[in-house]
Amino acid sequence: MSNIRAVSKIAGVSVATVSRTLSTPDVVSEETRKKVLAAVKETGYKPNLMARNFRSRKSYSILVLVPDLSNPFFAMVISGIQQAAKARGYSVVLGNTMGDAEVERELAHQLHTNQADGIIQLSSRFPLADDDCSEGVTPAVINCCECVDDDSMPTVTLDNSGAAKALTDHLLALGHKRIAVISGPAESPLTAARLDGYRQALTAAGLSFDASLVTEGDYSLASGAAAAGTLLAASNRPTAMVCFNDEMAIGAMHEIRKAGLSVPSDVSITGFDNLSFAAYTDPPLTTISQPTEPSAQKPWPCFLK
Repeated sequence: MSNIRAVSKIAGVSVATVSRTLSTPDVVSEETRKKVLAAVKETGYKPNLMARNFRSRKSYSILVLVPDLSNPFFAMVISGIQQAAKARGYSVVLGNTMGDAEVERELAHQLHTNQADGIIQLSSRFPLADDDCSEGVTPAVINCCECVDDDSMPTVTLDNSGAAKALTDHLLALGHKRIAVISGPAESPLTAARLDGYRQALTAAGLSFDASLVTEGDYSLASGAAAAGTLLAASNRPTAMVCFNDEMAIGAMHEIRKAGLSVPSDVSITGFDNLSFAAYTDPPLTTISQPTEPSAQKPWPCFLK
């Protein structure tokens, strides 16, 4: 088995530079990183990660708390997290919380047992228990996907209100006046933000908000179909539906056809997320594209709150 000195010799850099490249690759130049990684591959060098972690008191792991691993949007977000983490020498550990706050707290305790250096929370709850938080110390926890309307943790999100308004404006421009909503869970801040954008669009168009046109789903295909069935059963059914994710939109499309109606001739549908299979529905789904992966070409259309 080769050692770090062999890597150093082949790469033409110092042992310290090899060590820095392998532990914190973002602090060295891309040229140096390529040379060192090529030398590592050539020599078959395997760094002693346990020793490195013990010396630095870091795990070089990021814990991602996922409320639903079966949701394809979360799979896209996790892929983006893994790309960014790998580029910086970190691994990603997934915790499937199933939306359970107690499971979140149990998994988040890894932050204080040196099993994870930071947490990315994909739901809106702050995951740490009170006894896991030291006074005056900011825990390494960040939220994404859900918008958090307090200061419990930094949040990466897009303008959900503006995006929902854009979808509703699009349907209004097509001449629709009875526009329904298939929302996410009522307690979610994300649902509140998107409903706000929907209401803004109606107000700007001189239309009143009608609570009977809002039906709650849980982001699944089945809930989208069930919600659409409820809306279609109304005596004055809607002519369009704004769905708060693509899965519910596809479920709604299925239910509309099942009722003998056509999309978009009888009922127009919009989604949210731009999942890969949204382009392959019939007709292709009109949807909002959420950024899920790092891009070198342009900044993400999102903001850090």
